[in-house]
Amino acid sequence: MPLSHGRPYLAIPGPSVIPDRVLQAMHRPAPNIYEGALVEMVEGMMPDLKAAARTAHDVAMYIANGHGAWEAAISNTCSRGDKVLVLATGRFGPGWGEVARRMGVEVEVMDFGKRAPVDAARVAERLSADSGHEIHAVLVVHVDTATAVRNDIPAIRAAIDAAGHPALFMVDCIASLACDAYDMDGWGVDVTVAGCQKGLMTPPGMSFVYFNGKAAEARQKADLVSQYWDWAPRADPQVFYQYFGGTAPTHHLYGLRTALDMLMHEEGLDAALARHRRLARTVWAALEAWGADGPMEINIADPAHRSHAVTAVRIGPPHGTALRDWLAQTAGVTLGIGLGMAEPGDPAWHGFFRIGHMGHVNAHMILGALGAIEAGLVALDIPHGKGALEAAAGVVAAG
Repeated sequence: MPLSHGRPYLAIPGPSVIPDRVLQAMHRPAPNIYEGALVEMVEGMMPDLKAAARTAHDVAMYIANGHGAWEAAISNTCSRGDKVLVLATGRFGPGWGEVARRMGVEVEVMDFGKRAPVDAARVAERLSADSGHEIHAVLVVHVDTATAVRNDIPAIRAAIDAAGHPALFMVDCIASLACDAYDMDGWGVDVTVAGCQKGLMTPPGMSFVYFNGKAAEARQKADLVSQYWDWAPRADPQVFYQYFGGTAPTHHLYGLRTALDMLMHEEGLDAALARHRRLARTVWAALEAWGADGPMEINIADPAHRSHAVTAVRIGPPHGTALRDWLAQTAGVTLGIGLGMAEPGDPAWHGFFRIGHMGHVNAHMILGALGAIEAGLVALDIPHGKGALEAAAGVVAAG
């Protein structure tokens, strides 16, 4: 008998759980898009968006998902024939590189595998070898949601500096913004891309590109910049519609305003980051206990390199798919697929799952999901160690 009737729990790494207050804020009549409250509200959001990325520089808003932000970042900084170096630690770095390639940019990929972060020493070595400074930009994903690796952005910045290389440093923090500590200015990042549907707790549909003066200067020479993706009028609009290159995403903006209120002014960014750290350790404690006597294994072995927003898990085929199906059908919990860990036609594809613990989540939600996973392990007779729920509860109780 299924026990899934009731509120479902989407425990995937984005879109994250949307707060009721955000949904309620969006449930209203369409506003005046020429003057008045909406215009004033959007102008007032900009400082909070910048504070979320810890930057004093510019931010441009787009009606797009993260792939749109990728294209906007390339469009404003690159010309056809430029070369970018992509640092790959999962699916999404190469995905950004493919966007650049299809726009006429030459792409070189340094692949660090699916179980480790970027090796900054290798980056320094590669950039030092580029004596002609052919590499125009270095692209990396802070947290790759496929592998759940968290890259050391300051270390990569230091590698670029050690090589004395002038390349732009461009970071995707779509999965990490407001979940893992991120400091654009302090870490020396030139361009940051982000989305609204993860740590910012708003339904998918908006993305953001932050850029500093060096990146703004690159835009002056870029021949890929188009009217729609151009970040200059969006960051400094003379009239309201220029924020969005046309009609504003009105109801998303109401939701985002409420989400920023909750994140930046009620809980506070530092507290939200601390909550994500604690809840991530809660998940890891359970997974490590289950894996002590069974096939379950956290994809990233070293906790120092794990995301605080998502955890990728190896459990071996067919257990990953079987467990996800059981949880969705019986318990009302949806886990993430093993994205990019194996090809869909490969039997190994069924040996992975991911747990999202980002955005609007708290202790009882995480403990409930972990309890449901343990029930699934028992129901499906998947070997696993004991004491997982006690270990998870201990992390919560430790304070």
